[in-house]
Formats: sequence, C-alpha cells, structure tokens
Amino acid sequence: MNRDAMVPIKLSAYVYFFLFLFNWLNMPVVGEAQPSSTVIYYGADFFTLEGTDIPDSLKENPYDRLPLSYKEKVREPVWELSRASAGLSIKFISNSTSISVKWTVRHNNTMNHMAETGIKGLDLYFDNDGQWQYLNTARPTGFNNEYQLIKNMPAETRTYKLFLPLYDDIQHLEIGVDNTSTIEKPDNQNGQPIIFYGTSITQGGCASRPGMAHTNIISRKLNIDCINFGFSGNGRMEQPINELIAESDPLFYVIECLPNMTADQVRDRTIPLVKTIRKKRPETPIIFVENFLYEPIALDKKEETNLHKKNAALKAEYQKMLDANLEHIFYINSNGAIGDDHEGTVDGVHFTDLGFSRYADFLIDKFVAFGLIPQN
Repeated sequence: MNRDAMVPIKLSAYVYFFLFLFNWLNMPVVGEAQPSSTVIYYGADFFTLEGTDIPDSLKENPYDRLPLSYKEKVREPVWELSRASAGLSIKFISNSTSISVKWTVRHNNTMNHMAETGIKGLDLYFDNDGQWQYLNTARPTGFNNEYQLIKNMPAETRTYKLFLPLYDDIQHLEIGVDNTSTIEKPDNQNGQPIIFYGTSITQGGCASRPGMAHTNIISRKLNIDCINFGFSGNGRMEQPINELIAESDPLFYVIECLPNMTADQVRDRTIPLVKTIRKKRPETPIIFVENFLYEPIALDKKEETNLHKKNAALKAEYQKMLDANLEHIFYINSNGAIGDDHEGTVDGVHFTDLGFSRYADFLIDKFVAFGLIPQN
C-alpha cells in the first residue's frame, strides 16, 4: 500500500472526529428552560369579549353586534353589516413566549380603497405599564387564517388586547400560546361604555388595521369600552337601533349619523331619537356630531350646499331641544375634526389612520370640555 495515500485517509478520520466532538458539545440542552415550539390553541372560554354589552346567549354569533331578535326588526343591510365585528376586541392574560391566532371570516371581503388588514385582519396590543402598546397585525389570506403575531418574548405574564375585523364577520377565533404556558380570561373592569351610532366612518372605513378605527383608539386611550354601532351607508337614526341603544347604560352616546342621512331625515329623526333614549336614560348625555366637510366641496358646490343643509338641520333640531329645556344634549361642530391640511382621508370622505387618530383626539378633547370625562 502506498503510505502517502494513507495520509488523506487518516487526516479525514481526524476531521470527522473533531466535527463530531464540536457538534456534540454545541448541541442545545433540552429541559424546562427551553421554550417549546409547540403551540396550543384556546377558544372563547379563555378570553374576554369587549366592545359589546349584549349577552352571547342573545346573539346568533358571539361576534355579532345585534341580538338575533333584531334580524326581523332592522332592514336587511343593517342586519348584515351588524355581523361584522367592528369595535369588538378580546382580552387575555398569558405568560407565553409567543402569541398566534387562528380565525375564520364569513365573506373574505375586499374593497378598492381599504386595506385587507383593516377589513378582515386583527391587531395585537399589550398592556405596557397601563398604556396599550401596538405589537403586530395578523394578515389575512382568505376565509381561514393562521398567523404568528409575535415570538421570542421573555416568559412573563402580560395582558393582551386583540382588535377584531372591521368589515368582515368573525366565525371562529382561537388564540395560540406555548404548550408550557398559561392563558387566562380576565374580568371586564372597564365600567360603563361609550356608545357610538353612525356610518361607515364609525364602522372604521378606511383604517388600515382594526386598532386604528376611532372608537378603538378612544377605547385604548381612555380604558373605556366603546360599543360600535357603525353601519356602512346605513346609519340613519332608525327607531330599532334607537330602542336598542336605549336599553344600555352608557357614560354617554355619540351620534354620528349625518353622512348617511338627508336634511329631511335629520329634521324628522333627531328629536325622536332623543325621546326614545330619554324614556330609559333620562340623564345620560347625548352628543350629536355634524357631517364632516368632505374634501371635494372645495370645488363641488352642489355637495357643499348639501352638507351645509344637513348640518343646518341638525343645528336647528339641537336648538329646539335647548329651547324645550332638554338637558345633557351636546353638539359638535366638525370643523377641524381631522386637521386642516386636507390629508386625512383616502378618498375625500373616509378616514385614513391619520384622519382617525386626529378625530379620536378631537373627540376626546370635546368629551373633556363637556365635562363627560376627567382631563388626564
């Protein structure tokens, strides 16, 4: 045998040995401190649903916004829109190092002026020393979705808040955590809610993600449940909804219906709405918000005239109520609601995240000025 030929063979053997030794010494130690990659999913028994005061037992689906009994009381478009989970959120406590979510939507909706993350995605926040801090958005891919929202966290107990889709219907929802961690259902300690009744903007159009709808921003900033009765194109101060919201016991009501109404409807329906609420809630404040001045009115004079007619009609009804000594009724002029740089909408009407953020702050300032919430 050629001795020179043996050298590479011997050297190769040494290399294999040292590679084996190196790999063996650097293998991870498996034990309790090593987080598991296995995720276990938990359903509604392990989280608290917020943004509604209607018991699950009265609803067709827990994530609906109207009781099942209202299916025959409201117009069909209102019923269908009420099944979208706008304004709803879930809260849970976990010490998991990762958070995942599975969810199913009914329609797999899309629109040409709103991000799918806002239509049918979900937003995760956590309680960071009393402030809700954004973490990530679960991006939808279709009817059935699964998404890991965050990983590699220290295994510490935290409270999380997940905002649900604005323009699609949640059919099923589960939260995924490490199989070695815990998940708990917290109590809802937010007290009396604020009820919003309005239109597509109230419902959240066209926020890029659910957490950026103004009702959800206000809810986070004030740590108060905001119940969202926004019905795109169909917020019209209608009696069935008036009667439903009168059954609740909120801090106050915010009525944002003018974009979906005519001036005649404003004249016919404003005071009946107040009277319906007053039968059940004689002292609860009611706030009316003017129609926003859409961007095209800079040049579209017909639209400008129409908007001013509606606002004038609302102001006239408000004055009638003052003259009749009705108390705890407030009026908000919409000037400056989303700034004065004309950059707060996606289409001249519906808000972007910038518009929603400005509008939320605008409303909070009004609530403070009216004495309805304390100033921070």
